[in-house]
Parts: sequence; C-alpha cells; structure tokens
Amino acid sequence: MTVLTRWEPFREFSTLQDRMNRLFRETQGNSQDESLTSSSFAPAVDVYEDEHNVTLKIEVPGIDEQDIDVRVENNTLTVHGERKIEKEEKEENYRRVERQYGSFTRTFNLPATVDAEKVQADYDKGVLKITLPKKAEAKPKQIKVNVGQSAGQKTIESKGPSKAA
Repeated sequence: MTVLTRWEPFREFSTLQDRMNRLFRETQGNSQDESLTSSSFAPAVDVYEDEHNVTLKIEVPGIDEQDIDVRVENNTLTVHGERKIEKEEKEENYRRVERQYGSFTRTFNLPATVDAEKVQADYDKGVLKITLPKKAEAKPKQIKVNVGQSAGQKTIESKGPSKAA
C-alpha cells in the first residue's frame, strides 16, 4: 500500500530552529530538566469537509484532556495545550529524548459558512476531534424543476450541485 504525505517545507525550518535553540540553551549551561521540558511543538492536524461539517483531527497523544483548551473567537478557532514530562523517571537516565514536551497553540481561520455556536470537541485515544457544523444556508438544497406548462406537467428533481470538472 502506498501512502502519500504532504511535504511541508516550513515544518522543516521550524524543526531546525527548535534544534538550534535547544543547542544554544544546552551550551549556556541550563539545567537538563529545563531543556527537556521547555519546548514548543505543533501537533499534526487533518482538516476535511463534507456537506454538513468541517472537521479537524489533531494528534495530541500523552496530553490530558484538562490540559487542552479549545476556543472560538471572531471566526478564529484556537487550540492550546501542554504536554508535561513525567517526573517519575529521573531525566539524567535518558539516553535520547525524541518526544516533544511543552506547550502548543494552533490557530485556524473559520469560513463564514461555519456556525460557531455549535462547535463540538471530542477527545479519544490521543486524538482531538473538533466538529464545526455548517450554517443551514450554506448546505446544498434540493430544488424541484417543473417542465412544461400543460396539465400533464413533468417534475424533475435535482440532487444538488454536480461536481463537473
């Protein structure tokens, strides 16, 4: 099975910047505890749309639901959260730390077709699913087309907009 992934060049720059910042912090003599926990990251997001909703799925494994804040203000959806490092293990025993800890903020401009009053967020198995219902006037409507003007009229029903290329 072949999987296509979208290449995002700016994500590479962000990762490089995070690594360079970590390198400079470590050379300045900061404690290892601070270097493990002070980071920012951007969790992966899938956005898809159907005729009734715009849906976002955000990967946030290891983050408790009380550490996630979802807000809608002025047609802007903001998701803020924090992944905290577990203090049960001593950090000096780590040989390699690849998981990112710290806080994140993702912001999305909402289209005018979204009903901001009915936004719903669900958290399950490390995935935050945000459902943004569309306003009724933005949904496709079925329209009856009457043909002919005699007593024996025919009615043709349209099933919504066609997807012609």
